[in-house]
Amino acid sequence: MAQRADDLIDRRRLRRKLTFWRALTVVLVALAIAGIASWFRDDGLSAVSHIAKVKIEGTITQDDKLLERLERIRKSSRVAGVIVQVNSPGGTTTGGESIYEAIRKIAAEKPVVAEVSTLAASAGYMIASATDHIVARQSSIVGSIGVLIQYPDVTGLMDKMGIKLEEVKSSPLKAAPSPFKPTTEEERAMVRRLIMDSYDWFVDLVAERRSLPRDQVLTLADGSIFTGRQALQNKLVDSLGGEDEAVAWLESQGVGPDLRVIEWKPSEGATGLIWSQALARTVARALGLPEPSGDVLKELGMERLFLDGLVSRWHP
Repeated sequence: MAQRADDLIDRRRLRRKLTFWRALTVVLVALAIAGIASWFRDDGLSAVSHIAKVKIEGTITQDDKLLERLERIRKSSRVAGVIVQVNSPGGTTTGGESIYEAIRKIAAEKPVVAEVSTLAASAGYMIASATDHIVARQSSIVGSIGVLIQYPDVTGLMDKMGIKLEEVKSSPLKAAPSPFKPTTEEERAMVRRLIMDSYDWFVDLVAERRSLPRDQVLTLADGSIFTGRQALQNKLVDSLGGEDEAVAWLESQGVGPDLRVIEWKPSEGATGLIWSQALARTVARALGLPEPSGDVLKELGMERLFLDGLVSRWHP
């Protein structure tokens, strides 16, 4: 019996050692892949003249990594033209504004075209309007020009639960509006002034970029959405189509006809790769552990609940 117990202990020790070396091998392979991918990404993109493509998808927020990528595109002597593919319902106004300004910097030095796939609404359309030409599919959704603030009113629930809010503040409009008490007319007027100031800025931006009279933009900027065909009639886009039409426009601006379109994807260093979800799942399998899930909030579409500031979004 003692001999059998010793054998079990030895087997467990051997299994732990094998698990350790298996996990270490996965990490080393990941580091090697990261190094090779980084070499190909940096040298491959910088060594060949090409058309850079950037995808802007999902809810728009302040994205420093995207802004850095756009700046690298602007500085790259090998980028002859840029396609900005937009598929977004919008997001925060500050997020859209920062990306808009970054694209305008690129457009000052090289031709930039927007390719609308499924959706370019609110801040998504703001970003598309930063380019010098907008291409959309016939059935794309475009528009929803406007700004909003939304907040819940939980006073009825608090009354039912017997909860009361006590507060001491320096002035009537401090921390207003609040979900914990009904909004006063004074508070509502303050919020409306805030909204209308950003709305006027958005309208002026569209009027300038689309070369449209402000009155015409105001007619379109009632929150309406349009198909690509309708947007073309209203001069919110310039032509219908996809990547081929975007490339054709770049060629009309002097970009070489034989240049490849290369997508500039988010860069991920070695450290980021090691802890990426794909590698985390691989390591978990090697260790016999449950595989980690992805970003739960994003999968449930709930990241929009945590947007800060003014929102320019089709469905907030």
